[in-house]
Amino acid sequence: MDDAVARALDIGPHSSTTERTIDITTLGRRSGIPRRIEVWFHRVDGRWYLTGTPAPRSWCANLRANPRFVVHLKHGVTADLPATARPVDEPTRRRVITAVLDLQNQPEITARVSRRQDLDEWLARSPLVEIVFDDKQLRTEPSARSEWSESQ
Repeated sequence: MDDAVARALDIGPHSSTTERTIDITTLGRRSGIPRRIEVWFHRVDGRWYLTGTPAPRSWCANLRANPRFVVHLKHGVTADLPATARPVDEPTRRRVITAVLDLQNQPEITARVSRRQDLDEWLARSPLVEIVFDDKQLRTEPSARSEWSESQ
């Protein structure tokens, strides 16, 4: 693995929004057409995750139908990293979303959103998947697995 890629993936609570911003390409669940969108990714306990504000997300529905996707790094390094989306169990969901909201509720980020984020709403309605990269150097031990839920 390239050092620049490792640095781009080494995000933490104090990483900027720019450092957290990636694109992902999923396959449309009905069309089969590649769909590329910009999202934030997060690293919690040495694992990478995709989530979003509470609402159904097309990218998550696409990943339920076809969990293979590509992470496109674009700030400081350009790299296309093949990956698989893995659903998470409820304890992992609570731990990751709590960490994400700690970030979301920081003053520099809350200035960009209309209100403080609500943990219960995020737990009930936010999509969340673990990113499992194909590159074996980026892999961690599998977390406890769960089935895809409708809230994701």
